[in-house]
Amino acid sequence: MAAGQTGCLLTVFTCCYRIVGLSVCLAVGFLLSILSCALYGNWWPLLVVFTYALAPLPNAIFGRYVSMDPLADVSSSVADFGRFLTSMLVVSGFGLPVVLAHAGIITFMAMAMSITGGVLVYGTIIVYSTLFREQSEF
Repeated sequence: MAAGQTGCLLTVFTCCYRIVGLSVCLAVGFLLSILSCALYGNWWPLLVVFTYALAPLPNAIFGRYVSMDPLADVSSSVADFGRFLTSMLVVSGFGLPVVLAHAGIITFMAMAMSITGGVLVYGTIIVYSTLFREQSEF
């Protein structure tokens, strides 16, 4: 094998390890969220899983309205609205289990498992978006 092919294979394996690690982290996050419902016989924490699915959508939809020119001093209100919706969904994903536990609807352990699952899922989404972001060439 040539030296160039070895470097290419190493890059492919590194990329595969990243994807596998992120998928394991995502699976553990969803497992904790589902177990927080199933172990305690109360399915209200499952609402948090819907915020996992909905949280990246506003950035994906409204993100294309952002100017790609780094020297442009223009702010897009549409992109800012998408960021606002995303942050609202993320905060509600963490706040909903706390409110349900405070109201006595779910137990403290169900709240802790749901929040831990949320941290893992949201962390996986953030790490994936930073690791596999397309690099713009200038």
